[in-house]
Amino acid sequence: MKLLRVRVEQLKRFREPVEIRGLESGLNLFAGPNESGKSTLVQAIRAAFFERYKSSGAEGLRPWGDTSAAPSVDLEFEWQGERWKLSKRFLKQKRCDLEVGGRRFDGEAAEEKLAELLGYQFPGKGASKAQHWGVPGLLWIEQGEGQELRGPAAHASQYLKSALGDGLSDIASSTGDALIARVEAERAKLLTATGRPTGEYAEILRRHEDAGARLAQLDRDIDAYRRQVDRLAELRRLRAEDADRPWEAYRRKAAEAEARLAEVGGWRQAREREHQALAQCIASRQQGMEQQAAYARQHRELAQRAEELEQAQRRVAGLRADQPLAGQRVQEAQAGYRLAQDRLAQARRQAKRAALAGDLERLAAEQARLALDLDEARAVQVRLRAARERLQGIRLDEGALKQLRALDRALAELDAARQSVATRLAYELLPQQRIRIGDETLSGSGERLLLESVEVEVPGVGRLRVRPGGEDVADLARRRQETQGRFEALLAELGAADLRQAEERAEQARALAQDIRLDESRLHSLAPRGAEDLASSLALAGQRRQVVSEALAALPPDQEVVFEDVGLDEAGAERGLESAREALQAAERQAAQHAQALSLAEQAGRTAQAEWQRLQDAVRDPARQQQEQALSVRLAELGGQETALRQALAELDGRIAAARPDILAQDAQRFSRTAETLEREAEGRREEVIRVQSGLEALGAHGLEEQRAELDRSAEFIGRRRDELRRRAEALDLLLDRLRAGRQALTRRIQAPLQRHLNHYLQLLFPQARLDVDEDLLPEQLVRPAAGGSSHEAVDALSFGAREQMGLIGRLAYADLLREAGRPTLIILDDALVHSDHGRLDGMKRILYDAAQRHQILLFTCHPDRWRDLGARVVEMESLRAA
Repeated sequence: MKLLRVRVEQLKRFREPVEIRGLESGLNLFAGPNESGKSTLVQAIRAAFFERYKSSGAEGLRPWGDTSAAPSVDLEFEWQGERWKLSKRFLKQKRCDLEVGGRRFDGEAAEEKLAELLGYQFPGKGASKAQHWGVPGLLWIEQGEGQELRGPAAHASQYLKSALGDGLSDIASSTGDALIARVEAERAKLLTATGRPTGEYAEILRRHEDAGARLAQLDRDIDAYRRQVDRLAELRRLRAEDADRPWEAYRRKAAEAEARLAEVGGWRQAREREHQALAQCIASRQQGMEQQAAYARQHRELAQRAEELEQAQRRVAGLRADQPLAGQRVQEAQAGYRLAQDRLAQARRQAKRAALAGDLERLAAEQARLALDLDEARAVQVRLRAARERLQGIRLDEGALKQLRALDRALAELDAARQSVATRLAYELLPQQRIRIGDETLSGSGERLLLESVEVEVPGVGRLRVRPGGEDVADLARRRQETQGRFEALLAELGAADLRQAEERAEQARALAQDIRLDESRLHSLAPRGAEDLASSLALAGQRRQVVSEALAALPPDQEVVFEDVGLDEAGAERGLESAREALQAAERQAAQHAQALSLAEQAGRTAQAEWQRLQDAVRDPARQQQEQALSVRLAELGGQETALRQALAELDGRIAAARPDILAQDAQRFSRTAETLEREAEGRREEVIRVQSGLEALGAHGLEEQRAELDRSAEFIGRRRDELRRRAEALDLLLDRLRAGRQALTRRIQAPLQRHLNHYLQLLFPQARLDVDEDLLPEQLVRPAAGGSSHEAVDALSFGAREQMGLIGRLAYADLLREAGRPTLIILDDALVHSDHGRLDGMKRILYDAAQRHQILLFTCHPDRWRDLGARVVEMESLRAA
């Protein structure tokens, strides 16, 4: 089954239509942050299949606060060459339409058609629940439910058995006392009356125990070596990450925080300057207001003008005497300002030189990294070409291999049929007597199994012609010969000596194809647009480095000017220039004030004399009125200037408060400490690598693996024989115990393919491990190799993350069984495997990639960085909403 299109409208978060097209037949990865709509999309797919279109349980699909909404879901999928189109609307204008090829179904008929196809049921009334979800409920993992398998498998049990075991006959019915006696005789060869092993079974158990003891010592030696090797691999991986020097990024962040803090310091200095300007403005405005008051007091001060005139003349003389000193101060301030400008220019040239040097160092590092990537990409290309050539030489036609397996089973069945219809000739001859059967001379007593016509010659009596089984035997012989011919012809066509060799070549081809896919993924990560593009990037980095180097060399040398603070940086030089500017402005203001004071003093003297002479005329004089107007304009200007300065101060206060200088100082400290911690940890790992390597050399475990492999092969052969005898003994014991082989034979026939699929996936995560299942077809026990034997752990006793991994492996195995039975499968994973560590997650990625070769998988995640190497295109949820 392949899902082709999903369209959702007016459903929870998706008020506007959202449509997904172009789904892959294998892996489909949907990524987005929390509350971006991933679980809503999964819920929409579930509702399309599980919820009755008339059900009130769909109320939860309505967008929040929108009582007029009519949630709708449209799906298209392909199954067995036909396109299925499903359209469902809830709450308003409820309807359900299904189109299959040219046939149309609507309402409950459409819903029942879907339930029959996918293997689930609808409730009698109310909302659909887990017990109704059947096979989809097993294969569609909800968020946070991946570790739960028993419940979903139980709900899907009847559909699984219907799909996998409905055609099996009951082969365990009792055939009476004769059958029991025969089973007892066979059991006595392996077990005593009390159930203890005997005969060959006891001997093989003793040999297996001896081999296990010899393996135990080797396992103890190898276990320490493997732990050290694993730790060394982990340390090398971490050291590879340390090669990027992540602490330098934190040091740059600390420098950025310190620069930002320095910028805030500049704002504080600007605020101080604005505050001083405001104080001066207020003083000037107060002075003007006082002058206005002075004009008002002129009428009362007429008698004092003579004395004021004399005082004004004395003030004018004093100001004129001080005027050269004010000019000298302005000249000194101008010289200091020019010197500060020269210092700032030199500081800026030094800063530019340092920046270009930093760029040159960064480009050199980038050039080295690109060169390493290019070398590795070319090495991967060479390895890929070799692997593809090897794969071309060993690849087998899967269809032909499947046909070869079928012919092998047919030969076994024909041999069994010939044995069942063959004639058994028992003979017991007198001493010294002989008979001939075909070309063989017989004497004494014995038995022969006759599979074809033969002549029995009795000396002195004559010949007997025996035709065993009538025409059936001949027909079976002809059929076996024909089947054997096809089998051998197919073996020759595949270029294999036997079925086992063909199976091994097919397995080698699958493993090599997996390695090719991994190398292709690695090559894509190193050079997404090809090695030539990577080489171009390397050349471009070299050109940029050359340009920066030339720019650095082209900078003019610093002027040979001796400053008191030679090490002053650019910011310090700017502050010095600002101080010089302020000093110059202050000197100019003082000179202007002095000139203004002189002018005012002269004017006051003239005014006092004029008023003393012509008091009445002076009051009405136009010149005086003009002075009053000018003073009013000046006061208005000073009022506007004061308002603007206060606004500027408020803005600076807001910027300083928003920048949070205290937090910036904490950030600088935090990033610096983080960089120091990371660097110390990297140094510790470097020292530990040296210690571990020394330990491995001291251990001297070279050759232990080969010794164990040789002994393990011998022990495995004994173990297989032991397991064979044990299974036979247990089977015979079970027959005598309850004679329930009919139902249990059915269970074993179902278990066998499930066990095979479980172990296929498990080997990708835990080599040499197996996952046993119980009679309910549920994973029961995880068996893994360990020092001194094997460890057996109940699945329910595993950690949360391990149970989540076993739950997904079990579901994929069920999906494989359903596919072999000709049933549709679709796997949906909503934020699965969130509790898996990096090592386990890499193994589960291999498992998912392998399963995606046979099933369509929809994977929803809020951690896309954990799944980038899955080989699937990432669909961003935000891009769907934007589209």
